[in-house]
Amino acid sequence: MGVLLRAVMRWVILRRLLAYAIGCVYAVPVVSMVFVSLLRSRGAILRKKRHDKKPECLEDPEYGEHRLAQVKDVHIHYVVAGNEGKPLMVFVHGFPEFWFSWRHQIKEFKKNYRVVAIDQRGYNTSSKPLGVLNYTVDKLVDDVSQLITALGYNKCILVGHDWGGVTCWGVAMKYPDLVERLIIMNAPHPSTFLPYLSSTWTQFRKSWYMFLFQLPYLPEFLYRSDDMRSLNRIFLGRRAGVKSGKMSKEDVEAYKYVFSAKGSFTFPINYIRAMTRTRRIISADDQVTCPTLVLWGDADQFLDTGLIQLAAPYVPKLDVQIIKGASHWVQMDQPEAVNSHISDFLVRK
Repeated sequence: MGVLLRAVMRWVILRRLLAYAIGCVYAVPVVSMVFVSLLRSRGAILRKKRHDKKPECLEDPEYGEHRLAQVKDVHIHYVVAGNEGKPLMVFVHGFPEFWFSWRHQIKEFKKNYRVVAIDQRGYNTSSKPLGVLNYTVDKLVDDVSQLITALGYNKCILVGHDWGGVTCWGVAMKYPDLVERLIIMNAPHPSTFLPYLSSTWTQFRKSWYMFLFQLPYLPEFLYRSDDMRSLNRIFLGRRAGVKSGKMSKEDVEAYKYVFSAKGSFTFPINYIRAMTRTRRIISADDQVTCPTLVLWGDADQFLDTGLIQLAAPYVPKLDVQIIKGASHWVQMDQPEAVNSHISDFLVRK
């Protein structure tokens, strides 16, 4: 047992060093571009714009009530809508997002469900514990599982996107009795991503930011510089692939408000840093036994569509729906299509 543990630790250390080395390689052109931009703008990219006023959209009563729930070692902020006593539907966001990413789904499904959209630990007004190892997938999984029971339910419809999808895959594997149906959006099964990344050049190239995120300080600086221009590029930029017009500048202002707090990018970036410092989540056989719907925007600039079907051996009851022309932010980019697929899935026997 001791030999096995030492072998695992050596592999974790080697993986971290490799990711750090690749991150340093990516940092060279990034720093060069920042330096050029700094000269051209005469330091303007370093200036900060205040985002002290909360956007009205975040106070819209149509989205429900804002509450806090205490789980084992953190408190989780969430928005809840729909009548008590109805089946529970829990939405879990990705990076760099927060509960607001589910605004279109909250309004649609609160009619028939008790809808809860959470802020994962490290985001918005949820707890932000210090240290990379407080953001491992195991901890994220336990947060969601404990929240479900804290809300007074013993099962739910669980919906996740991006890193929220990773969390939800984990909940379905580790706590199968809590998940009646699972809905995943643009998030690969955890057992498939690293092997695919290491063997597929297109995914390796798309994942450049994950390696860069292993470095200290630089990723946070990049996200905060030039009035968080990175958020404009992610949600509105030409390369983001968002063509539906559903994302507006006003929507992006809501994200800038939330991420304007000091240190707000560090905690979410720690999710990705934690990947190289721990083993992946442990499950008996990585199987997801509940009916599962995977929705995938095929214009995703971060994840290959080749990842989708790799989940099939782990998910016997798998339904995959490709949403043509939708970006990585599929639930915001094409909400009507997403909501329609979810509705069809939920009534299917």
